[in-house]
Amino acid sequence: MQRRLDIDRVRVLAFGLLVLYHVGMYYVSWDWHVKSPHASATLEPLMLLTSPWRMSLLFVVSGVATAFLLAKANRGDGRFLGPRSWRLLLPLVFGMYVVVPPQVYYELVEKVPGGFHAGYAAFMGTYLRGGDFYCAAPGDCVDAPTWNHLWFLAYLWAYTVVLWLLLKLAPAAMQSVGGWLGRRLSGPGALLWPMAWLALARLALAGRFESTHDLVDDWYNHAQYLPMFLLGYLLAFSTGFWEALQRHRKVALGIALAGYAVIAGVWYFSGYSDEVPPPETLRLLLRLVWGINQWCAIAAMFGYAYRLRDVDSPALRYLAPAVFPVYILHQTVIVALAHTAKPLALPPLLEGPLLVVLTFAACFGGYELIRRVPVLRPLFGLRREAKRLPLADAPPQAG
Repeated sequence: MQRRLDIDRVRVLAFGLLVLYHVGMYYVSWDWHVKSPHASATLEPLMLLTSPWRMSLLFVVSGVATAFLLAKANRGDGRFLGPRSWRLLLPLVFGMYVVVPPQVYYELVEKVPGGFHAGYAAFMGTYLRGGDFYCAAPGDCVDAPTWNHLWFLAYLWAYTVVLWLLLKLAPAAMQSVGGWLGRRLSGPGALLWPMAWLALARLALAGRFESTHDLVDDWYNHAQYLPMFLLGYLLAFSTGFWEALQRHRKVALGIALAGYAVIAGVWYFSGYSDEVPPPETLRLLLRLVWGINQWCAIAAMFGYAYRLRDVDSPALRYLAPAVFPVYILHQTVIVALAHTAKPLALPPLLEGPLLVVLTFAACFGGYELIRRVPVLRPLFGLRREAKRLPLADAPPQAG
């Protein structure tokens, strides 16, 4: 099993984009934990560039990584679910009770009318007891404990359990499905079938189920993320699938860019908005285009990355294991920096890039500490002992 350096590259890029996206959330009109006084719709068309596919991409990558981890477990002592649960759930619980609370605190400071004047120690006493701190409106509450951006870990663990059960209960069927998919998705089907599924899921479910990230009653997200995770697992070793993505990468990129132009054009350059929604027929067309854009962007990224599957570099070896700790830290760092910088009244064109640079600097500074302290490493999804990443090893764990 040669190491999939292309998957490493995609994973690093995807999490890097996640940091940029969450800095952007401070400046757009969409609801978020803290908001800039300069928040507007200006950046929203750019944010839509990654919105359809960013998280689906991560679940495909996670499925591939899981396939390598399972293969490695089968070659060793056969243990998989226990160690995998430890690597996902320990950082999730630690994150919910240590990393995420500052986000909730600063959100209360900014959202509660007149301000939230309790000190952080008093806040934590209430946070640990759980419940709603403040509700701006029914269904719009700041509650605790919460996982905020760490919802990805909860979903990934749940999907891993689903996969483990399928492999235990119906191993032959899973093998047959993997072989069938490998044959169907080794040509143009590598674009068509996943695209069709994601478009159908959006048409059928996006209007009925709001995105909640609370694991329950989040059926549209499950309809897109679980199949992407299983697809990554089932086709991790299907050379025909990855070569098909490489062959069709230019077509996929062209379709993805055209789809983005349609979505951004309708929502931001045609006078439509949440207050002035498009006609229902046009809304359904946009959902169809969204699903098409979603898979084609993913396919293009994998297709171009696959050309570099054997190209190693010191930077990649450093960044691959850093991704998980940086992911756990980044949103809290962004929220804290953004809130702290408000009194400076910096212009957005200066403040935004500065937030990006300082966020990456703080997160990688945190990673340098975490990777050197054995007791901290498991709390951030790293092995207790550092391990060099040889080409023949499995991809980095934890997503």
